[in-house]
Amino acid sequence: MGVDSGLPDFRGTEGFWRAYPPFAERGLHFEQVANPRWFDKEPEMAWGFYGHRYHLYKNTAPHVGFEILRDFSAKMARGAWVFTSNVDGHFQRAGFADEQVYECHGSLQFLQCAEPCCEEIWPAGDLEIVIDEETFLAEEPLPVCPRCENLARPNVLMFYDGKWLWNRSETQHRRFDKWVASLENANLVIIEIGAGTAVPSVRNMSDKLHSIGADLVRINPRESQGPRGTISLELGALEALTKIAAQL
Repeated sequence: MGVDSGLPDFRGTEGFWRAYPPFAERGLHFEQVANPRWFDKEPEMAWGFYGHRYHLYKNTAPHVGFEILRDFSAKMARGAWVFTSNVDGHFQRAGFADEQVYECHGSLQFLQCAEPCCEEIWPAGDLEIVIDEETFLAEEPLPVCPRCENLARPNVLMFYDGKWLWNRSETQHRRFDKWVASLENANLVIIEIGAGTAVPSVRNMSDKLHSIGADLVRINPRESQGPRGTISLELGALEALTKIAAQL
């Protein structure tokens, strides 16, 4: 979804290394960099990566496809929900209410203690991380926990992450489950956009709901296949949404 807003595509090693050349020099893949151990081992590198992404998401406007989805949802008798593994906060920026978004991997718009010393999660607000554009290392001062004053980190689920505080996402999860439970005798359609198989969180949820009767539209330029009855569109997000809107 974010690629059509101009955000980099981290699928595959080459795409990630084009966006972050210093990690290519070290032979580090996305799955290796997106790991909480760097906040202990090399905090300047960890915040260089996540700080750069935070500013990138903050300075990039969501594309018109978000507005198309919002228009769809406004016409639904039972409303609509966003279930996303994206951590950019762009659905809320595009006008979706926070109460109708479930961010299953957390959000870069929120921080937590890197230890963590407590269960507190707080908004990133006007976070400013100064980053060397050649090395992608963050400069001091780095964000700190307001409780213990040790290093803070984004409230996002990383690979091999035993320190992620999931209580914010779990609250969203409970609201989402309550909404799904209210849909008895309703017609549910899932518009799944760009969900891959490498990290299948979104795809698994789509398949689960499809198995109990929801219609599934799977938009994906590379992996549009799905279970029996799936409407597969081998297109990018914005192109597919624009064509669906034109048909309606």
